[in-house]
Amino acid sequence: MVCIGRLRALVLRAAAGAGRRRWARVLCGRAVDVCVTPRPRGHGWRGFRAVAGARTKMMLDSSDSDSGAPAGQLQLQRRAAAAGTEPQDGGYASAGWQREDGKLKCGYSSFRGKRATMEDFYDVKLTEIDGHAVSLFGVFDGHGGSRAAEYLKEHLFENLMKHPKFLTDTKLAISETYQKTDADFLESESSAFRDDGSTASTAVLVGGHLYVANVGDSRAVISKAGKARALSVDHKPNRSDERKRIENAGGVVIWAGTWRVGGVLAMSRAFGNRLLKPFVVAEPEIQEELINGELESLVLASDGLWDAVENEEAVSLAKTEDVPESAARKLTEIAYSRGSADNITCIVVQFHHDKIAG
Repeated sequence: MVCIGRLRALVLRAAAGAGRRRWARVLCGRAVDVCVTPRPRGHGWRGFRAVAGARTKMMLDSSDSDSGAPAGQLQLQRRAAAAGTEPQDGGYASAGWQREDGKLKCGYSSFRGKRATMEDFYDVKLTEIDGHAVSLFGVFDGHGGSRAAEYLKEHLFENLMKHPKFLTDTKLAISETYQKTDADFLESESSAFRDDGSTASTAVLVGGHLYVANVGDSRAVISKAGKARALSVDHKPNRSDERKRIENAGGVVIWAGTWRVGGVLAMSRAFGNRLLKPFVVAEPEIQEELINGELESLVLASDGLWDAVENEEAVSLAKTEDVPESAARKLTEIAYSRGSADNITCIVVQFHHDKIAG
């Protein structure tokens, strides 16, 4: 995705005039299947945990999958197995959840693949706020290091749910939260001699509306009435509107094996990347979709998937599996088998409108 050598060289050159990393939580070398005991309250998300706060009642938080919980609140059963026969395949991590009423199921698969390190992160949060069912899904693809992507996993959705207009003006809340979280990350890393960055492809379900927000070249694709449709457009420097924005801000787009901002970064929007501000921004493009009987599935993934799998093929393959975790894993396996050289992370969400809530 990014020429790291060029990026580091730019950091060194710019340091004179411009004036913690923790390992990814993705489990490499084994697959993890998570089964949870549902609670008989709220909207019935399998995997709920209680969280503090007056607005939020019950919540599933993917960040908690590695930690314990009080008996009867969240029970995890894990099954570890070899990821494959080839020792160089990097290993898979995967899990899945569903609403107790069966109307929504989701699963993820994350795979280091051929990269020496894992810089992808994901986040899934299923909750209820002021009586509204809320679901948040995100894929964060780091470059130049994993810290920016990890920061988004830890803070982006938490910040969004705290926004005072999250329920009443969700688009505004998403836009402001993205840019504020970017500023917070840059501030938190102000003393670090590094320049991590990350994409963010997120889907937020509030009531009967789906909001997809994108920064960078991760992507969100839905299947609606049997047809695939991308709800995001990759932020590439050679996009005419993006190139114009960059040049108007005083930046340049240069060909260096591919089109790059300043000859360094092969995407035009990202979190982090301090030395490329204000040319590389974290302002998201947001699409809104009404959730109705025609909406069948959603696939969110890092470009490690999209480099090898077309939009139409992704949603078609996702339909061949009844379990979204299996669908996500199949997609990552296919991308890897076709030669994808990047980390691969994929979230599949399936909608089952024929299910009747009890």
